Amino acid sequence: MNITSVIMAGGTGSRLWPMSRALHPKQFLKLTSSYSMLQETVNRTLPFTHSNIVICNEDHRFLAAEQLREIDQLQQIILEPVGRNTAPAIALAAFQLQKQDKDAMMLVLAADHVIKDSAAFEQSVKQAIVAAQQGKMVTFGIVPTHAETGYGYIKRGDNSFDGFTVSQFVEKPNLETAQQYLDSGDYYWNSGMFLFKASQYLDELKLFRPDIYQACEAAMADVSADLDFVRINQQQFEQCPSESIDYAVMEKTANAVVIPLDAQWSDVGAWSALWDISNKDQNNNVLQGDVLTHNSTNSYFNAEHKLIAAVGVDNIVVIETKDAVLVAHKDNVQDVKAIVEQLKASNRTEHHLHREVYRPWGKYDSIDFGDRDQVKRITVKPGEKLSIQMHHHRSEHWIVVSGTAKVTNGEQTIIVTEDQSTYIPLGTIHALENPGKIPLEMIEVQTGSYLGEDDIVRFEDRYGRVKG
Repeated sequence: MNITSVIMAGGTGSRLWPMSRALHPKQFLKLTSSYSMLQETVNRTLPFTHSNIVICNEDHRFLAAEQLREIDQLQQIILEPVGRNTAPAIALAAFQLQKQDKDAMMLVLAADHVIKDSAAFEQSVKQAIVAAQQGKMVTFGIVPTHAETGYGYIKRGDNSFDGFTVSQFVEKPNLETAQQYLDSGDYYWNSGMFLFKASQYLDELKLFRPDIYQACEAAMADVSADLDFVRINQQQFEQCPSESIDYAVMEKTANAVVIPLDAQWSDVGAWSALWDISNKDQNNNVLQGDVLTHNSTNSYFNAEHKLIAAVGVDNIVVIETKDAVLVAHKDNVQDVKAIVEQLKASNRTEHHLHREVYRPWGKYDSIDFGDRDQVKRITVKPGEKLSIQMHHHRSEHWIVVSGTAKVTNGEQTIIVTEDQSTYIPLGTIHALENPGKIPLEMIEVQTGSYLGEDDIVRFEDRYGRVKG
């Protein structure tokens, strides 16, 4: 069957700070396995899809492409120039699919959900396929396990295609109402996952929200290929209203069907949700990384780089990264967003990017910095090259630790190998390339009056970047 998975990979996941940052949000993190959440989502669809489309924003394009390439699933990535919620994002994918296959169906998923029971997920999708083939707009309703106030709900109606007609979409309830929903057995959590024909989605969108339809149609009528990415017309898309698929289509259509999904699902909206779905020790603790505990219970500890030692604590969350540590009561982890807002208001960078930053050519880690100096560990992948550039305010010393560097330094091009170094004077046009077969590891020492990443003048860049 012609089913394409459409993976929505936007969002910042600020409630999972400090691991989730604006430039490296939760969908690109390895939170539950050796795969990122995006990779897990794509892998989950392989038994019944023949292709995928990933939708993400400009800032995450290289991260998404690299993670898809790692699992040999890099196919189509549509770049949203601005965020406009789920109804327009899905429309972009539907228009793209219509160019390729008039009969295509779309399995629409979020990149940042966890589903632990793959067999149950597959069974629900197979049921949904039967309904979608008959012109139904299928949404997946999560069988609730408790009275949850953080999710919207779907009230089921009559039996239909091994599921139910949709009687009503309901906003997030208070606790008393959520308990009533749970007790009745007639309500499901709204998962935000869907299956339908691309053509039917566009027909329904055109009927109920012609303004969204027309803006997305115009944006997709003027697309350009850029490496692995599909760029749409920014000006046209900026005119598109911002609306969710629920409000735009699913609450209005007469064809909505809900298929129950009981597959240990979680949207991992906070650290407490990760504690809920993770394996625990005999004291009900989740221990990730280098963690020692004594007389501590019911807590979540995640150590990326340093030892966490916990003594006599209960019901807390401790997250350690290279440049930040979060300590929170497990019942208050939803309020982590307040810390993120404080970081933004203070013009700090810890909400925006990690100390270790990924680039299309590799990565760098800012391991030390002072007022007029900064030390970075740089890794360049085999065959990759940084932009031809210069700096107005800093000079750079490069020391190769392993691998081989091809260095353009002004008019000179040289090869620098292990234990060798070179110096790039302030204002000199330069470039760095790894011509070898193994990663290039080097130390960069910057000195100067200003060391910001925006002090880069690019003359040529194989990745099409103006900055970053």
